[in-house]
Amino acid sequence: MTFIRTIKIGLIGLDTSHVVEFTKLLNDTNGLNYVPGGRVIAAYPGGSENFALSKSRIEKFTEQLQNDFGIKIVHTIKEMAEQCDAIMLESIDGATHLEQLREIVEYRKPIFIDKPFSINTDMAEEMIQLATDYGTPLMSSSALRFAEGITDIHSVTDKGAVIGADCFGPMEMVDGGSGYFWYGIHLAEMLFAILGPGVGSVTSIAEKEHDVMVGTWKNGKIGTARGIREGNSQFGALIHFENGKEYFEVCPTRKSFYASLVEEIMAFFITGSSLVPLNETKEVIGFIEAANQSVVSGKTIKVGP
Repeated sequence: MTFIRTIKIGLIGLDTSHVVEFTKLLNDTNGLNYVPGGRVIAAYPGGSENFALSKSRIEKFTEQLQNDFGIKIVHTIKEMAEQCDAIMLESIDGATHLEQLREIVEYRKPIFIDKPFSINTDMAEEMIQLATDYGTPLMSSSALRFAEGITDIHSVTDKGAVIGADCFGPMEMVDGGSGYFWYGIHLAEMLFAILGPGVGSVTSIAEKEHDVMVGTWKNGKIGTARGIREGNSQFGALIHFENGKEYFEVCPTRKSFYASLVEEIMAFFITGSSLVPLNETKEVIGFIEAANQSVVSGKTIKVGP
């Protein structure tokens, strides 16, 4: 891809390590996985008053962006939006995303919203409608969707169609993290990257050290997401094909999934088109919302209409 100019990028929400990792990938031209085409120039600290983990992180990451990369820290979201060509909304509390989007959507600049996009489907629908009304390009995804291993699946041609998947990975739970929206979102994104949209229902099983979310797709496929709090902390999956299986783990020896995600974000900033359709993003939110409800009720929860 040819870059005519460098895209000026602004950050919202300095309460996640992602802001440091993404800035390093974009601004450090000598970095191992340097992603060309864009540069972070400004950031708004943000944060969530209702999420203790958010408040405790802002000072550290703000100082790191200033000291390591010389990023300009601004006092309002609008001030940041006015200075940039594209925006990364990184706030870790998905409950803040709708309010923050309302402040920047009118600028019609492409916006990447980090996981979770929102914490319920009603909020997701309103956010998508806002973007549609203003003609503002919108993208959201977990980095795990673009991890090598998952993206390689679609090049497998000798085993027939994918008929199911069993994903696994760490499942930390934190106060204020909206249940599975905190870390289960990664596993849900992996499932959707493998199986595609079309989930019909979700059943969750929660124990002290492990959780399992079981999704049944409308076409008969079944996908499981096993969250782990004790034992192996690797992300990975077993993919079932018509004529065989493929197993992979997301390994540190492979290309960073952050780098793969930032490459997709840059392509989105340039073209205004995302590889992840917003309707699928909304369905991922519906999957997690149903999984949370299933834990409470002990029942299978329908997803969507």
